[in-house]
Amino acid sequence: MLLLLLLTNAFVLLPWAGAGRIIGGREAKPHSRPYMAFLKIKNATKTSRCGGFLIRPDAVLSAAHCVDKKGRIVSFTVTLGAHNVSSQEPSQQKIPVGKWVIHPQYSRKGCINDIVLLKLKKKAKINEYVRYISFAKENEHVRVGTLCRVSGWGRTSLNPPASDVLREVELKVQKEKICQKFSSDYQPQSMICVGDENRKKSTYKGDSGGPLVCNEKAHGIVSRGYDDPLFPKAFTRISYFEPWIHEQLKRFSLQDIPGSLSSD
Repeated sequence: MLLLLLLTNAFVLLPWAGAGRIIGGREAKPHSRPYMAFLKIKNATKTSRCGGFLIRPDAVLSAAHCVDKKGRIVSFTVTLGAHNVSSQEPSQQKIPVGKWVIHPQYSRKGCINDIVLLKLKKKAKINEYVRYISFAKENEHVRVGTLCRVSGWGRTSLNPPASDVLREVELKVQKEKICQKFSSDYQPQSMICVGDENRKKSTYKGDSGGPLVCNEKAHGIVSRGYDDPLFPKAFTRISYFEPWIHEQLKRFSLQDIPGSLSSD
């Protein structure tokens, strides 16, 4: 199913690469994941895509490396209620992003603290096609061996193109030592080690920013891979960032969104 961004070396995911398709997964039942968001990001030279997920009518969570790009972003749109992003489905709501906040300790090297909160210029209309998802609270952990689900519009193989329809895959939470073996940058407190030991299922380019859903709650964010393109993957651990997320949501509630794009 979803594939993480391509890596430039054994440990670091290209911060400017687009999120990928699900490898070894299946097409999701249309509109069965109403919290999914499709991000389209344009700068002066290229357009990239990522995943994300709605956590309240005016806020979307995603991966920081999706917006950590060279060149000024000139257009940033979130599409909600989509199954096939190449068509104009009546269920779709396309909403510009007015503001985004990258975690202040985010590091491109190793994709540490790889989380961004997007403030939409207008609230989404909540209906059968568009709904938000709850996310893990502080100190709420998911157990090793838990089977979780990831959805996205990323690549379905190691080669282009990305998928037009939403796909999903089931991946298992792994022991921390598996990811630690691949990278000294792996941080157990802020990351979750996830993957398929058989290397037949994975996230890849284009899937970045999408949620790792365990027991109907978002516990992780598709973030990075290692030298093996399929296994394992390090996802951003949402529970670690829950206080920061709520702090930013409070600030969003007090702020008016200006007409131009901005970021903190």
